[in-house]
Amino acid sequence: MPPYDPSAFPPFAVTVDLVVLTVRRHALCTLVVRRGETPYQGRWALPGGFVREDEDLGTAAARELVEETGLCAHDPAAPPPVPTNGAHLEQLATYGAPDRDPRMRVVSVAHLALAPDLPAPRAGGDANSARWAPVEELLGEDATAKTGDGPGALAFDHARILTDGVERARSKIEYSSLATAFCPPEFTVGELRRVYEAVWGVSLDPRNFHRKVTGTPGFLVPAGGTTTRQGGRPAQLFRAGGATLLNPPMLRPEV
Repeated sequence: MPPYDPSAFPPFAVTVDLVVLTVRRHALCTLVVRRGETPYQGRWALPGGFVREDEDLGTAAARELVEETGLCAHDPAAPPPVPTNGAHLEQLATYGAPDRDPRMRVVSVAHLALAPDLPAPRAGGDANSARWAPVEELLGEDATAKTGDGPGALAFDHARILTDGVERARSKIEYSSLATAFCPPEFTVGELRRVYEAVWGVSLDPRNFHRKVTGTPGFLVPAGGTTTRQGGRPAQLFRAGGATLLNPPMLRPEV
């Protein structure tokens, strides 16, 4: 084997960035933190941090998730129910443009995290405040202003990462049971429908939706109880079933 000289290659750092999505007040929201240090001091950014020497990527993402939200990543292959402080966590994509970070060459491996309605976040690390921001606010029709260099823009290339994370969530709830990751361990069909409406940004017919989700094998299983927490008559409670892929899929309506 020929000699290998590490100094012959330029050094670079590796980070993990988190697209943490939840549904709050019937709106799809993501966690953003206001940066307390340069670069982009004072700008909103996705939570994340540098990968430590003794960590692999999944461990680093799980650590950042705990530090930023108090949530633990759960194994998607594990049987239900999901732990009350658990969140779905999966690798999203890698971003390595040479100029994406003005400090040095930094490659980011973004991860997508999904969880039910979460409490007010707490800031940590180099962040001086944190909040749940509606995705529409960050990536709406005026996104051009928010993806540039203006004061309302997200730091680094986080607008692109957020866009990719939202589209991943929108597409995966079509053919997988991932939408249940936005729900508590026991939920009603109406609560699940509002997840689909929030993520897709559409209104769905309640009767057709109920027929589809209860008729899809392995999607939902009765939890054996009812609730009136949404008002009105008692509604049946369900849990996520054992299916990970939906057949037939829940196709997204054309907007």
